Amino acid sequence: MILKKILDDYFLLLEWFVFLNLSFLTFDVYLAHLASLFHHPGEYIPILFSLISSILLIFILLFKSDRLKEGGVKTIGYLIGWGSVITGVLGMVFHLMSHFFSEVTIKSLVYTAPFVAPLSYTGLGLLLILNRKVDQKTKEWAYWVIFFSLGGFVGNFILALADHAQNGFFNILEWIPVFGSALAVGALLTIFITQPTREHFKFCYYVLALQVLIGIAGFVLHSQVNLEGLSPSFFDNFIYGAPIFAPLLLPNLAILAFIGLRDLEKKISS
Repeated sequence: MILKKILDDYFLLLEWFVFLNLSFLTFDVYLAHLASLFHHPGEYIPILFSLISSILLIFILLFKSDRLKEGGVKTIGYLIGWGSVITGVLGMVFHLMSHFFSEVTIKSLVYTAPFVAPLSYTGLGLLLILNRKVDQKTKEWAYWVIFFSLGGFVGNFILALADHAQNGFFNILEWIPVFGSALAVGALLTIFITQPTREHFKFCYYVLALQVLIGIAGFVLHSQVNLEGLSPSFFDNFIYGAPIFAPLLLPNLAILAFIGLRDLEKKISS
């Protein structure tokens, strides 16, 4: 019954989407920063923020889901949202400061800490703010959700390009997420410059399904690379090898885009 209520309410579904992503970032960022053994104390900030925000959000969703736009509950949502935006922007700056700003070259940009990765926090924060500022019953809400998913695919395009450039695209398959992200960007971008038709929505759904397949395949390939790593320690191969969870960003963004597209399609056809 609860699951059906969530799936039927895109507003609530978006809240759960943000909660699940913030919760997962607690673990994902911990693994990422473990590679540097938390060299800088600031590396604990996003982990603590994700953990605290996740606890607050799950409490609200379980016990105050009918009051998300009211009083103190709304204020907590705004605080988490803006806190997430700030965390993401500062994280991007700190990642760039780790190497890029000292040389300001393409090489330093490729080999610095993944500078677009922290912007995941910014995107999630903006989704929370969107859910409280824009009426979900309007087409504007759907367009904003699609816009944020579009921004995510742009970020993934940069991330996949820079990450795989570190080994010179040794395996030709490493180009697939780059082209896949570019395809998703193109498909979603046309939503904003044309009047979408049923065939247009169908094409976008096929593109999103492709992102899911690419992401799952990437997860399997990254796992295989780590299992066959040079180090005798599985832990070292897992931490310092191919980022095992990075490809799953594609299915994640596909889900977000689907929420926005499905909501917009229903409003256009009604």
